[in-house]
Amino acid sequence: MVWSLGPFIIAILCLGVNGSVDVQWLPCEFVDEKVHVNEKGHIETQYIYRKAVIQFGNVGDSPLYPTITFLVTASKVDMRRYVEGAEDALNCEIRRYSTADKGHVKRWPTMGAQEYDVWFSCTLRHKGEFIITTFLRHTPSDPAKGQVDYLQWLPVNDKDLLTTSTAMVVLTRTPSVEVGFLKVPTLDCQFAVDHKNANITVDWKLQRSHGKRSQLFSYTSRTGTSDGTGVSVKAIGVGNASFKLSPTRKNSEGTYICSILVPPLHGSHNILLHLREQPRVSLNVGSTLSLTLGEGHKVACDAEGYYPMDVNIEWLREQVSDSPSPVFLKNAWHSSHRFHHNGTYSLSAFLQLQPGLEDSGYKYTCEVSHTSLLVPIRKSFILSVTEPDLTMWYIEIIGLNGVILGIVFKLLCHFIPSRKGAFRRF
Repeated sequence: MVWSLGPFIIAILCLGVNGSVDVQWLPCEFVDEKVHVNEKGHIETQYIYRKAVIQFGNVGDSPLYPTITFLVTASKVDMRRYVEGAEDALNCEIRRYSTADKGHVKRWPTMGAQEYDVWFSCTLRHKGEFIITTFLRHTPSDPAKGQVDYLQWLPVNDKDLLTTSTAMVVLTRTPSVEVGFLKVPTLDCQFAVDHKNANITVDWKLQRSHGKRSQLFSYTSRTGTSDGTGVSVKAIGVGNASFKLSPTRKNSEGTYICSILVPPLHGSHNILLHLREQPRVSLNVGSTLSLTLGEGHKVACDAEGYYPMDVNIEWLREQVSDSPSPVFLKNAWHSSHRFHHNGTYSLSAFLQLQPGLEDSGYKYTCEVSHTSLLVPIRKSFILSVTEPDLTMWYIEIIGLNGVILGIVFKLLCHFIPSRKGAFRRF
């Protein structure tokens, strides 16, 4: 869907942290549905993507643009007060919503609502910032015969103006969360309803990657009972159903589902919790490694305490000055991943050096990449290679020769008799 961004940006720039009543319209995509029952009795749905506009105003206002217009009139709930962030990342989508339950359409419990009302959900997404789902109620001036549900939607033409009011809003400002181990993050889930004393049910579940879903918390205002921990029942009374986790561990990772039910409306948001721990990187040598010609050395690069396990360690070599692109060394080898009791991992990469004089002055770098890092961590050392000191070698040789001569002299004195002793025997 292509829109001119000029008026759109002007409208969005009126939005602050608390929103603004000055916003006039938002471009949206209306995902229409064509539903039918096939020959086998199965329901099939065809989705039709159409241009639309959310326009804020009063009953009787004319559409600002010649397209499908959802005129949102004043109510006790205003989606705009929850909008914040950069305008170029905002996405708006409108879908039809059925309030039918087991074949019966339920009436919304507020003044002026009718059983034949037509419902839509409007979802505003801001990447990484928030997701807001708003339920819009439209009362047709000419009610359709029979009940309007997903098998008999109210037709919407290309330039229709549908006057609506906001009945309920469900939102989260933490659609995706990244934390380390032993943290206590709060997963945001808020809601607002257009009437007091609403029959509210709050439900939190955790969907883990292996498919198991577990119940975390539930509450119903009708009975005032709750089951589980992590949510303040008192805060639910003012529209805050946020969930505070226990200190995070490996099994905390997954999709947290916050559901708000005010019959016949049911809004929910998925909140993805990712555990991330940055690796601690170290070398077993200092900033300079000095070796003599012919001497070998094994250098170890250790990456410790990271999560998840997808880490990458590479060795690079480059000249210190006027260096071209560094060269990745292929003669390095790695240990296996080591698992720690707190759920983190460690890995080592080794480089065996047997340098020549021509290798002196080069910088060797261990580069560690991990999903928790915006840029890789690098640890480096400069290699210095020198020839052996022959002075000491000569001194050692002379000293050794002196020892040998001394031993030979003593042996000669012991085994060869003197001249005087030999003359006396005659």
